[in-house]
Amino acid sequence: MIRNKTVNVIGAGLSGCEAAYQLAERGYKVNLYEVKRLKKNEVQKTNNLAELVCSNSLRSNNITNAVGLLKKEMQLFDSLIIKVALQTSVPAGGSLAVDRENFSAQITKIIEGHCNINLINQEFIDVNILKTEPTIIATGPLTTAKLQKNIQDFLGKDYFYFYDAVAPIVKKESIDFSKAYYKSRYSKESDSDDYINCPMDKKQFKNFYQNLVSAETIELKEFEKEIFFEGCMPVEQSAKRNFKTLLFGNMKPVGLDKPNGTKNFAVVQLRQDNAINSLYNIVGFQTNLKWPEQDRVFKMIPGLENAEFVRYGVMHKNNFINSPTLLNKHLQLKKQKNIFFIGQITGVEGYVESTATGIIGALNCINFIEKKEMLFIPETSVMGSLVNYIINSSAKNFQPMKANFGILPDVSNKVKFKSKQEKNQAYYERSMTDLKHFIKYKI
Repeated sequence: MIRNKTVNVIGAGLSGCEAAYQLAERGYKVNLYEVKRLKKNEVQKTNNLAELVCSNSLRSNNITNAVGLLKKEMQLFDSLIIKVALQTSVPAGGSLAVDRENFSAQITKIIEGHCNINLINQEFIDVNILKTEPTIIATGPLTTAKLQKNIQDFLGKDYFYFYDAVAPIVKKESIDFSKAYYKSRYSKESDSDDYINCPMDKKQFKNFYQNLVSAETIELKEFEKEIFFEGCMPVEQSAKRNFKTLLFGNMKPVGLDKPNGTKNFAVVQLRQDNAINSLYNIVGFQTNLKWPEQDRVFKMIPGLENAEFVRYGVMHKNNFINSPTLLNKHLQLKKQKNIFFIGQITGVEGYVESTATGIIGALNCINFIEKKEMLFIPETSVMGSLVNYIINSSAKNFQPMKANFGILPDVSNKVKFKSKQEKNQAYYERSMTDLKHFIKYKI
């Protein structure tokens, strides 16, 4: 028998906390399981929930950018994560970046203080619950080995994994500002001081490149398969593709000329990582280099010769399921309708995208319990298009997906837009119209 008005949520990361909050605010009791206070994985550092272990950025706030639109969509559903991110934001130009410790602390306070949420600090191991009780699995990219095996046994063989890398963080006071300077790419005066830039000439880049591609990386175990997701590929792996790859990627110099107008051959950017403006992460420099190698190679970057690293980049395993095979359009397990999957484990990539699925999973779990018509967020929204993508992709070549306008139905409809920005504005307006109508008549 299904326990009336009670839902199990496994995992208190971004999507799990969002789902728990959405359920609790609608009067449902939530048993929220989280193991990190007893057993942390290799990248977790604190006991707080919704810990940001990679970047501190939730990316663009611009509504003509897909992830910017996604945030606006989520605000229509009173997203906890977006609300707290806005309250704990730090300067980042047109992006939404947060003081990661304050952000997680605020989320934890809200979750622990909610009368409808029972935070259970233990590893979820009772697979019998999966057979009967409404359960949302949000164990994220670093599911514990025991739970991974339980889920794998429960699902069958349609479970696999890839690897993701984390960028290093340095102390601002250790950066040499006789070489580094503040500037945001294509910035306006109001946000021109949000990024620290370390410029390179051709000779410096060539020397850096040669050391980067020849540096020692951490050896993976034989049973571990390397599958790098394009959006989080280690910098050394990207560099090995071609000498110019970084110059068109995270070291692109365009729009980042020196204050005196001198153009650069390459530029490394650093982004503020905490509210007191003492820490900066090296943008796009997620890595699998050994720590001594990171210290050696990254100190070749002009301005970082004496950099003090408070965290080196690390490599960690990311788990995700074969959603096209396993899930329906409600993020519901096809063969076990009381189970929902949300977050990065479904194959969406990114903090905001993962959180969005928490909203969708929670709303559909409620309708399942109440025996109401299941919901499918309009595909004309980024929220709906992400779900549409992960359930309709090729099961054989399924890879994670970030928010982008390319997965939405084309907005043109024989209309000729004067610019890409004008077209993206049309995506925004269509999404807002359709979602508001959806919320009014379906929720």
